[in-house]
Amino acid sequence: MRRWEASILWSREEFVSRSRSGGRSRSGGRSRSGGRSRWLPDQHGAWAMLAVPFLAGTFLGTPRWAHLPLLAAWLLGYMAAYHAQQWLRLSRISRNPKAPRRHIRPALVLGALFAAFGLPLAVLCPWLLLACAAAAPFVLANTWYARRNKERALLNGLLAVVPACGMLLVTYRLGEGGWGALAPALACLLYFAGTVPYVKTMIRERNSRAYYRGSVGYHALALCAAALLSPWLALPFAAYLVRAVVLPGRGVKVPVVGAIEVMGSAALLATVLLTF
Repeated sequence: MRRWEASILWSREEFVSRSRSGGRSRSGGRSRSGGRSRWLPDQHGAWAMLAVPFLAGTFLGTPRWAHLPLLAAWLLGYMAAYHAQQWLRLSRISRNPKAPRRHIRPALVLGALFAAFGLPLAVLCPWLLLACAAAAPFVLANTWYARRNKERALLNGLLAVVPACGMLLVTYRLGEGGWGALAPALACLLYFAGTVPYVKTMIRERNSRAYYRGSVGYHALALCAAALLSPWLALPFAAYLVRAVVLPGRGVKVPVVGAIEVMGSAALLATVLLTF
């Protein structure tokens, strides 16, 4: 939430390259995916952003069986939206008409499964429709950026963070019947919003002093804001500030960047659950 961009960039460039070469990889061999789409999105960093707020809201409140179909609908909805957005993006930029078509079937199947899990929940809990309506403008904005092939824009990444972190309020409401989890939702928002400029300083914008200063400045402000929510939150957010200051420009490999963010997400989840 969106996040280890080098692997994302490589995957998409490789996909376009294979699409234009009739499904063959750059080395000349046949792609393992051949003529079929990748059903699982390659935006690896998004999974932590989807999981941490959901789990935090669930376990801060009272876990219920209804959380399981909600989790299924949440993940299926994300994957369906991803494939729909890729279909729109590739329909505009790809010279191979087969490239966008490969996303149609996953979008339709995953969208149907999303409806199968989500509609019964909406009948039982009509307020979930209001949550969907609140998230819709952000999803539409992400779709607009995808259509224009500007998914890596800073604002697009920040917009994606908002509904993901808002899911904490939804899962808490499902368990407790109230909206009393604003502080942990803000803590998640502060962290995941910071990953957007930070990861750029590690990969695509690693030579940009403006991005570096912006990332460090944001993390300093986020530390202050998190400490106001709870003094315990100052511990992980101080670590986030240190990594934003120290790591850019040191040639850290992409898998290491990803591993650090996994640990950062786990630290946030543990601190939120122990604090609130």
